[in-house]
Amino acid sequence: MKTDAHDSIKVMLVDDHQTMLWGLQALVDAERPRMAVAGTARTCDEALAGAVQWAPDVILLDLDLAGVSTVDFLPELLANGVSRALVLTAAHEPELLDLAVRRGARGILHKEVSADQVVKAIAKIHRGELWFDADTMDRVFGQMLGWRRALRSEAPAEKHAALTARERAIVSAAVELSGCANHEVAQRLFISEHTLRNHLSSIYRKLDVPNRLGMYVYAIRHGLVEPAQTGRRELQ
Repeated sequence: MKTDAHDSIKVMLVDDHQTMLWGLQALVDAERPRMAVAGTARTCDEALAGAVQWAPDVILLDLDLAGVSTVDFLPELLANGVSRALVLTAAHEPELLDLAVRRGARGILHKEVSADQVVKAIAKIHRGELWFDADTMDRVFGQMLGWRRALRSEAPAEKHAALTARERAIVSAAVELSGCANHEVAQRLFISEHTLRNHLSSIYRKLDVPNRLGMYVYAIRHGLVEPAQTGRRELQ
């Protein structure tokens, strides 16, 4: 079956080692027309510019660029509402990896994985799914569900009361469609993406969360939506 060029998965590669970039580029481009490299970056500034210029479907990035942590820049990298982040790292520290997830990463790969796993993970992330090992999944979902059970009685009522009925509906839709980009959520709600972004900004401010992932965790933790409503779908 022939794949239209517009359907090709656009991948941006972010790593500070040129040899690694060459290898990853050869790996991804060998999968044409299913996926192709949209561009490469070796610094955070280059990555941020590339995310805007190329609007890649998947950003495959290292967490350490010459001593600079890309975790700090993840929300900005994903601000275009299109890109999804897949981490490829040599780091194994749970705290760092969990922070990457909380800031928007959809998957974690360690650099010792096979080439085939890298390709499979890119395709899976592009479909809106997750790529985490069992330990990471247990920590992430266990924390969210545990917070909800343990802290529901402490939910800040004043924050919830500040949400309008429309904003509550948007929270529910965004959590239910947590594997979808903003434009897909907007389509489901029959509003423009610009209008959705305005509502989300207001919700983030009222709930004191940084992004959609934070809103997802907050909604589960404080009972704004029921866990069954999410179907254990993807985080953003």
